[in-house]
Amino acid sequence: MTRTRKQNIIPKEQAVFWMDNDGTWHNEHGKLEHPKIIKYFNQSIQKDDQGYFLRQNITNDVEEKVYFPYEETAVFVVELVKKNAGIELTLNTLDTIALEPEALYIKADALFMETDTHLIKFTQNSLAKMTAFLTDTPQGLALKLGQTQTVIREK
Repeated sequence: MTRTRKQNIIPKEQAVFWMDNDGTWHNEHGKLEHPKIIKYFNQSIQKDDQGYFLRQNITNDVEEKVYFPYEETAVFVVELVKKNAGIELTLNTLDTIALEPEALYIKADALFMETDTHLIKFTQNSLAKMTAFLTDTPQGLALKLGQTQTVIREK
């Protein structure tokens, strides 16, 4: 028999932390700086129909979901690696996904990739690494992988 876990749900209006549009965590005292706390927060990010939340097990019977405020998205590219004919992206959640050139777009000088699950924003560091694969064309900025060139649309 499967045991149902009790959920302790904290709405985002009551959260004591939030994420800014660069993927930086903050609380009432300012920017969070401890790398282990930041890593724990990032790898605890999940999403449901109510939005993004941090999930943690309080006990074997109690799970906590803390919904938190964020700007645009809570998922960011923090690393990228060239793999064969493509690029593998590492997200702040520690998940890895393949870069989908057709899903890229530029908005307000930021690079995004839209998937079925998440809107993903490239951090400044990951964007700097992307420059090796970007080229200017008469149609606009394009991603060049091998012989394939994909123009990145603007929103």
